[in-house]
Amino acid sequence: MATKASSPNILEYDPARCDALSEVLAERWWVVGLRGIFGIAFGLICLLVPAAAILALVLLFSAYMLVDGVLGIYSGIKAARNGDRWGLLILEGVVDIAAGLIAFIWPAITAVAFVLIIAIWALISGALMLVAAFRLNIDHGRWWLALGGIASIIFGVVLIIAPVVGAVVLTWWLGAYALVFGVLLLVLAFQLHSKREETRRKPATAAKKA
Repeated sequence: MATKASSPNILEYDPARCDALSEVLAERWWVVGLRGIFGIAFGLICLLVPAAAILALVLLFSAYMLVDGVLGIYSGIKAARNGDRWGLLILEGVVDIAAGLIAFIWPAITAVAFVLIIAIWALISGALMLVAAFRLNIDHGRWWLALGGIASIIFGVVLIIAPVVGAVVLTWWLGAYALVFGVLLLVLAFQLHSKREETRRKPATAAKKA
């Protein structure tokens, strides 16, 4: 009697899938780097202009989420076109766009509601990044992606614990988070670029030896 195949574990290490996903990310390293640059720029603006009105912060956050979401979906589509289904990256992009649209449609929401929206987004985004990290090879920057997810989750938890925070303090927190998140993605992008160049050099080296 045939036994029913067990459903695949999302955290199970599959060398073939990890290699495929790692190659896709290495080829699209500049997308990861661009997300990191946007994060750093957004963080610096928040830290250097803490007295900005909460409305400006909401609109700035909305624009950042929309751009980051589009880039995330773009990376997911490219991964799918390369023969691998990477729904986690597309799902993260959809979550980012949803958060950006909510902030844009209701710019006059209270500070507490805004804090909770950011907290929920950070928790979901961080969890998705942690799951995606298990599908990335270690030498392609798995731990940098995992650290980005952990930073996102910690940020979300802190906001939930202290939702009644002033607009200036929220700006500092959001800026610090975006800065750390952007730096981690930028480091990941450089590591992916390094692996991409290393992979491209191998055939040339082998041809010279032959």
